[in-house]
Amino acid sequence: MVGPQSEREEKVSLELTEEILQSMEIGMVFKDYSGRISSMDIHRTSNYLVTASEDESIRLYDVSSATCLKTINSKKYGVDLVCFTSHPTTVIYSSKNGWDESLRLLSLHDNKYLRYFKGHHDRVVSLSLCSRNECFISGSLDRTVLLWDQRAEKCQGLLRVQGRPAISYDDQGLVFAIAFGGYIRMFDARKYEKGPFEIFSVGGDLSNANVVKFSNDGRLMLLTTMDGHIHVLDSFRGTLLSTYNVKPVSSNCTLEASFSPEGMFVISGSGDGRAYAWSVRSGKEVASWMMNSEPSVLNWNWMSTDTEPPVIKWAPGSLMFVTGSTELSFWIPDLSKLAAYVGRK
Repeated sequence: MVGPQSEREEKVSLELTEEILQSMEIGMVFKDYSGRISSMDIHRTSNYLVTASEDESIRLYDVSSATCLKTINSKKYGVDLVCFTSHPTTVIYSSKNGWDESLRLLSLHDNKYLRYFKGHHDRVVSLSLCSRNECFISGSLDRTVLLWDQRAEKCQGLLRVQGRPAISYDDQGLVFAIAFGGYIRMFDARKYEKGPFEIFSVGGDLSNANVVKFSNDGRLMLLTTMDGHIHVLDSFRGTLLSTYNVKPVSSNCTLEASFSPEGMFVISGSGDGRAYAWSVRSGKEVASWMMNSEPSVLNWNWMSTDTEPPVIKWAPGSLMFVTGSTELSFWIPDLSKLAAYVGRK
């Protein structure tokens, strides 16, 4: 059962982070999706999680009780990317119908559209909300990054890029990053029109950028690319600290990765359908997991036939991560394994 962390979990979390990762197993799984989960988000200050799926549904979950609170269908527009606003029952999502690339501000409470954001002319592939105000940014295959205010329908700014963009605000909402073409460009959110104040290289990896993210403390950032590379950089100096490699993903998929809450580990999906974890300090792989709960998540000899990477998120400040493929799975530590490890110590 997924629920609040026990005192024992909290006591061992700092000392045994690697062992915790190796003990992680599925605590709860939802199998009622009729299509792959394309996106999910976990609210920063509440226990809510939202998913978007190829079955054209948006689903709201309470993580603390592991229950699905609401399912909303978006049959007319489809749904691809979804992000919470500061309000735990309001989201912004992108379409997947091929003819309307508008973004939509939706109240999950009463299933009402609060605003439409029109400006992109091709599929939106990246979406990031600012933590300190009502702003957000979107990146599209039309090779534009648009800056928005949730209170206005028209975009507040436009930046042109030369490729598929991956975008993200830092945790404080003061800086945002745009990655494409083997480089990450850093912008001051208050003076973005002056252009990037830093440009970081990712070691000659020119494949399409998929996801760029900052660690919670803002000191690190990661970039995933279609060729199956996960680059970790110092976000102040731009130094490339390490690169992890997984099986490449197809052009219509997104390779997602996430920092653990304290920034010491990175977890990522892969083109082989598995998830992996690495130590940022050592650069070594420390754990890997099958995504499907059947025939057995513990049967390591059984090879998954799922070749699309799962979406993957760490729960903020928690010893839990969540994966989405054709199932939504909540991964938590097996305390019996941790107890055995403490006994050996």
